[in-house]
Amino acid sequence: MKTVATPTIATAPVLDTGIENGLKRLKLSTIRRIAPELLITAKTQRWSPEEFLRTLIDAELVARDKSNTTNRMAAAKFPVRKTLAEFNIAESSIPQPTHDYLVTLDWIRQTTNLCLIGPAGTGKSHYLIALGHAAVTAGYKVRYYTAIDLVEHLYRATADNTVGKTIETLCRNDLLILDEIGFAPLDHTGCQLLFRLISAAYERRSIAIGSHSPFETWGRFLPDQPTAVSLLDRLCHHAHIITTTGDSYRLKHRTGGQN
Repeated sequence: MKTVATPTIATAPVLDTGIENGLKRLKLSTIRRIAPELLITAKTQRWSPEEFLRTLIDAELVARDKSNTTNRMAAAKFPVRKTLAEFNIAESSIPQPTHDYLVTLDWIRQTTNLCLIGPAGTGKSHYLIALGHAAVTAGYKVRYYTAIDLVEHLYRATADNTVGKTIETLCRNDLLILDEIGFAPLDHTGCQLLFRLISAAYERRSIAIGSHSPFETWGRFLPDQPTAVSLLDRLCHHAHIITTTGDSYRLKHRTGGQN
């Protein structure tokens, strides 16, 4: 009887212990994971040392960029996922040239602000979150808050005497998004805390805000008039101010209901 030889299947070599430990210490986890199998490919296809090394480095960079983006996205604390691709600019009141500029994110590089003012349902929150999502993808650090959540966060820091450190930590973000400003009135302390943050970020970081209240009515929910004036002065000095108009998108596209 003729014996049939069993084909040999190449198995990935085990990395030298010294190399394995070195990659662990350098935290090159992707290279450590793919190097054994890639060694087989490199030998089979007779890659040059430079080609092998370039492939390893590129794979590590891609993996790190993906991981960093995921971490920044989680740190942004967006309440929902919204993207610019999902935003219907044709149905919005945001001028097309303004939109074309804002999506370049150059205003973040220049540490200027963005103010969206208009009635509920006119796309303010969607647009702010979508711009924030684009900024995270582009490598920026972003943090989203509603105005109420932000002030509560600063109140807690005041209680344990860390408000200065907390504000400085917030200002490490490239973009701070403050949504729903004016939905609830602030007391004197809340007004002062909001001013401290705006003042700390002034000409250092970009702030994007959404509010249903025109600036001239901000005195209704900011009880300290001098502080409100100073806050608006810093917020609007270097800012793109957009007034959104129209019917509520949510009501227009609601499911069911009466005709």
